[in-house]
Amino acid sequence: MTVQKPPFPPFDSQSAALKVRLAEDAWNSRDPVRVAGAYTEDSAWRNRDEFFVGRTSIIAFLQRKWERELEYRLAKALWAFTDNRIAVRFQYEYRCADGQWFRAYGNEQWEFDENGLMRRREASINDKPIDAAERRFLWPLGARPEHHPGIEMLGFGSRP
Repeated sequence: MTVQKPPFPPFDSQSAALKVRLAEDAWNSRDPVRVAGAYTEDSAWRNRDEFFVGRTSIIAFLQRKWERELEYRLAKALWAFTDNRIAVRFQYEYRCADGQWFRAYGNEQWEFDENGLMRRREASINDKPIDAAERRFLWPLGARPEHHPGIEMLGFGSRP
């Protein structure tokens, strides 16, 4: 049985934006198995300075990530798209066990197969320590509510 994850390529602006929001919601679940289900069995990843292949590696990576990145909340925004590729900007906030908060800024490039599964993900990410009072993503853990502004509404540069 072939797993399918709509929307499928070729993307238009509406389907690309929906794909981004679905990915954001999955990552905000902090469920490594759910997230990994959107990728091909042999999906190739670059995340910061880590390179790995396959769903098993994706699950292990995400488990490690969310063990140290506590109270994780993410917002993604569509940057550009072509037939089977999407570029995304994102920000997320988390705190470490010692209580220090961070905001991570990043860009991702995604490539999909015909079934809507991501076969390649490359992510460049920078972390900035912030005070708890500087946090922007204050919704309850889980998916970002529709009424909460995404990063496209927060502006760029005015409030790094």
